[in-house]
Amino acid sequence: MEKVNPLDELMTARALFGSSLGFHILFATLGVGIPLMIFMAELLFQVTKDPDYTLMAKRWTKAQAILLGVAIPSGTIVAVQLSLLWPNFMEWVGQIIALPFQVELFAFFLEALFMSIYVYAADRLSPSLRILSVFFVALGGSLSGALITSANAWMNTPTGFELAKDGSIINVRPWEAFFNPSFPAAAIHVLLSAYMTGAFVIASIAALRMLKRKEKDAPYRYHRKALLLSLAIGLVVSIGTALNGHWAAQVLHEKQPEKLAAAEGLFETQSRAPLSIGGVTDNEEGKLKGAIEIPGMLSFLAGNRFDTVVKGLNDFPRDTWPPFYTHTLFNLMVGIGTLLILFAGLAWLIRWRRGKDHLPRWLLRLLIVGGPLSLLSIEFGWVFTCSGRQPWTVYNLQRTSEAVTDATGIMTWFVLFIAIYVFLLISTVWIMRGYFRKRPLEQEMLNAHATQSKKGEGLH
Repeated sequence: MEKVNPLDELMTARALFGSSLGFHILFATLGVGIPLMIFMAELLFQVTKDPDYTLMAKRWTKAQAILLGVAIPSGTIVAVQLSLLWPNFMEWVGQIIALPFQVELFAFFLEALFMSIYVYAADRLSPSLRILSVFFVALGGSLSGALITSANAWMNTPTGFELAKDGSIINVRPWEAFFNPSFPAAAIHVLLSAYMTGAFVIASIAALRMLKRKEKDAPYRYHRKALLLSLAIGLVVSIGTALNGHWAAQVLHEKQPEKLAAAEGLFETQSRAPLSIGGVTDNEEGKLKGAIEIPGMLSFLAGNRFDTVVKGLNDFPRDTWPPFYTHTLFNLMVGIGTLLILFAGLAWLIRWRRGKDHLPRWLLRLLIVGGPLSLLSIEFGWVFTCSGRQPWTVYNLQRTSEAVTDATGIMTWFVLFIAIYVFLLISTVWIMRGYFRKRPLEQEMLNAHATQSKKGEGLH
């Protein structure tokens, strides 16, 4: 009988779990970002009484409900795979960092409860209760994202327990593990990037619809309002995400220096370390080739001083180096974030200079790619944060090879689950298109304006 290579099984397990998490994270991210957009649209409606904004909130809520229908089963698959593929890691989780998973159930309950209230009873609620219900939907989604991030952050900076001489876990402090050193910066980064993604996905759809409409049409004006709202939120949170990256770099410098070194392709420990943009890491020669370097900027990001000493990879055992592609992932993530800031900033600059709501068609075409780019940035960011911790599952305590299951035949499950994800993705697109085709915007706009007129007449 042919022997199974444990390394092959490990890589297959990582590929299976990575693809499952990569699929789920798209829906989970939109589940955090879109509720904020719904809340802002509802808030604008209460302030301006423009029925277009309440229609945005309602239509985005329907889309959110469809996405949630995929996020729940895909999240369940990820949870099951954690136990099946990484049983040795789950022993640590069960004893130390189970708290955020337990609290996350209540956050999800909060989101689901108030989303049901808003979907089925929005027209019967007072303005304050409508805003309150949407606020709790957004709050529940954000809390869920932050709580799950706590567990991932703990894997980078494990705290809240001690190891006995025999390797057993003792003196567990759940709240200390929950609020581990990486958690604040990581949670804020995840939330801001989710808000950014939700805003730019809606901006992409609005820009696409505007290109298919004439400027005098009412639907064009509706989509223009949605575009400007999403670009305003997208610009603010994108800048916030970039500023938060400075804090995240300082956490890496202090807690995971080899991850920071791998992200920047830095091999030699040095002060005035440069920030490297682009380039290819040469494994054999141990250096970064073809990069554009900004002198001293990495040192400044790491310690707020240009002469901060930043450790290079050569200061660490070679078998603990993260994979070199983390540098490429990091550059792609930061590059896309920078592009999105430029896209939103350019749109608002053109609007300000022209003094009108008109946006040129070339700019609309440019904004269409903002949504897909933001989703790619999320994927690159999560692969970076998980791969940059390799070869560790729990940093400096448990290697990934020690956490993986002893079971074989994982490749069969990998193929099966990939097929499931393809089916779910196609089904989501099909259901989304079918739902909104049966409910054309023009008809819903007429209904919304008619309802608003009746309410106005009732007040008189």
